[in-house]
Amino acid sequence: MIKKIILTTFLVIAAVLFGSAVEMPYVHDPVVAEQDGVYYMFITGRGISVMSSTDLKDWKRERPVFEEPPAWAVEAVPGYRGHTWAPDIIYRDGLYYLYYSVSAFGKNTSCIGVAVNKTLDPESPDFEWIDHGKILQSVPDRDMWNAIDPNIIVDDDGTPWMNFGSFWEGIKMVKLDSTMTSLAQPEKWYSLSRRPRKPEEADANPGSGAVEAPFIFKRGEYYYLFVSFDYCCRGAESDYKLVVGRSKDVRGPYYDRDGVDMLDGGAELVVEGNERFPGVGHNSVYTFDAKDYIFFHAYDMEENGRSRLLVRELSWDDDGWPTAEL
Repeated sequence: MIKKIILTTFLVIAAVLFGSAVEMPYVHDPVVAEQDGVYYMFITGRGISVMSSTDLKDWKRERPVFEEPPAWAVEAVPGYRGHTWAPDIIYRDGLYYLYYSVSAFGKNTSCIGVAVNKTLDPESPDFEWIDHGKILQSVPDRDMWNAIDPNIIVDDDGTPWMNFGSFWEGIKMVKLDSTMTSLAQPEKWYSLSRRPRKPEEADANPGSGAVEAPFIFKRGEYYYLFVSFDYCCRGAESDYKLVVGRSKDVRGPYYDRDGVDMLDGGAELVVEGNERFPGVGHNSVYTFDAKDYIFFHAYDMEENGRSRLLVRELSWDDDGWPTAEL
């Protein structure tokens, strides 16, 4: 069995590295944008990993966004050497904006940066990622929030907002300016979701309020705030799950089906683990070809707990709440 697992893992990795398409690639934190019939997926990895697909099923490896770690990030986050977390991609006014996280694991020594490109097609003469550097930074013992896991939503008035966060005091939102590369002035901040935190926990520690990875999706009159509860990154011991709340105002408050505010721990379950995939989380949601899809990673017991991509069609019940199947 061990030899079979090693051989299977080797074949999958080799196929990805050498350009062959592969199903259910090993990923963390997938986000996607479509251009000219090609889906480009950005994921946690060295230099921000990139994959592409024409059918949302078979994926091949592309060049990373950064060949070298951004110098500003190396200086800002001790120990950062290029392994870049939890990106988000959005297209607006002829440009693709790619937001990304640099951090020290388990600490809020963290920053969110942004890079911009005219195209996602690496064969285009216009293809060039231009880094605009840091948008936001969190500092231990100063900030009770963590500057990672960015997601951008443009509201019905055309105002861009960045929601983000992991543990500490939960999910925050801040207004961006019209360039999409800086905070609007004067700054406007909101709290969107949090879970109880034990009062004796030191401010510099993540604490027990396990919520992270926000993603806001607009459907009908509601903004839906998806977040991940509980713990990732523990292989077979991961108990990640996807939950949601909704609001008619992008700034919140967001409530679950029973009217409990997400600031008080409220949440509606979207999908949770099973025997094969004990932990599932860090999602993104898109409408492609008139269908709503949810992308997330899942810890696969058939692959010794490694994290793999799952893409599922999102269903909506009669009351407008989303669910997904494993």
